[in-house]
Amino acid sequence: MACVAFAAGVSGMAETVLETAGLTMRFGGVVASDNVDFKLKAGELRCLIGPNGAGKSTFFKCITGLLTPTSGQVFMRGYETTGWNPHQVAGLGVGIKTQVPNLMDGLDVFENIWMAARRFLSMPDAMRKASEVIERLALGPIARTELGRLAHGERQRVELGLVVAADPWLVLLDEPAAGMSADDVERMSTIIREMTRTAAVVIVEHDMQFIRSIASTVTVFHQGAVLMEDHVDRVMADPTVRNVYLGKKA
Repeated sequence: MACVAFAAGVSGMAETVLETAGLTMRFGGVVASDNVDFKLKAGELRCLIGPNGAGKSTFFKCITGLLTPTSGQVFMRGYETTGWNPHQVAGLGVGIKTQVPNLMDGLDVFENIWMAARRFLSMPDAMRKASEVIERLALGPIARTELGRLAHGERQRVELGLVVAADPWLVLLDEPAAGMSADDVERMSTIIREMTRTAAVVIVEHDMQFIRSIASTVTVFHQGAVLMEDHVDRVMADPTVRNVYLGKKA
């Protein structure tokens, strides 16, 4: 398969689980993602940061299948997934959490997670998996509470539970800490760090406290391109990143 050969040749082994080559997305005359080359290794956690309009969300949408790039390629475990829709990407074993909630308010927490697991498992196995996820994400006290009655941070954790229920090897999260309290952010940090035991994780995020608590390597976007990619401490200390893109409070 040609795409497998490309991924092996460019990435240098199957250790790279997500890769883009020259990924470009244009909206008329606006270049929202500009020739982005990106690599993620198995078990790695990477945060994508940058100001509004920097291109990180467009890049995220291109790799999750919400957008089809104008040019360039996306590879996941050696398979070219350029132009796949989100359902096809998820079918490859990828967990996706976007900013648009994917929850059913009329069902309780357990039922929502069970339904997510049931897409891949038999009924009894889905029941066991739902119970495991409830315990793993400390959702027991609200397991039988309807989604419509939950606080924002609790809903965010439940939505992450839907992702975890599929046992993904790659997890793509869009602003998982948005609107959370400090306690909820701390819980989310613990959950995401634990997820890297079995999955590589990519996170688009604005909350710098949250990023510091979980990230090692950070990719900074500016004007659709990658401005800098380095350890979070060096990125935060960089004058251009700090003063122009993150603000002096970063």
